[in-house]
Amino acid sequence: MSEKIVKSEDEWRRTLTPEQFAVCRQKGTERAFTGTLWNNHETGMYRCVACGNPLFASDAKFDSGTGWPSFHTPVDPQGVRTEGDTSHGMHRTEVVCSQCDSHLGHVFEDGPDPTGLRYCVNSAALDFEKQRR
Repeated sequence: MSEKIVKSEDEWRRTLTPEQFAVCRQKGTERAFTGTLWNNHETGMYRCVACGNPLFASDAKFDSGTGWPSFHTPVDPQGVRTEGDTSHGMHRTEVVCSQCDSHLGHVFEDGPDPTGLRYCVNSAALDFEKQRR
């Protein structure tokens, strides 16, 4: 894994769009079925929009029916980190980029094999790099 990326909130605000900043730095959530990548079926790599860290390969993506990109396995287990989240009166597990601490979404234990996990990630937190042929 690369060196930890640390920027001020003003630096993040200058490099991210308002929606990306709200999701990644303020732990926001885009509305279901509105993100650009929830229905993406191209082959490639999903990276952190803030720092480029490779997070999920397209072969780990599945249709969860939730309206957000969902993955069963990260590319590198150390590329993401989880934290407890008790916001909104719920107990959930937040997923963050381990390289820049950007909020990605949440992970749930209702996913498919091989992990049984569903990493439910905001499109605004992802950059998709299409595989070259």
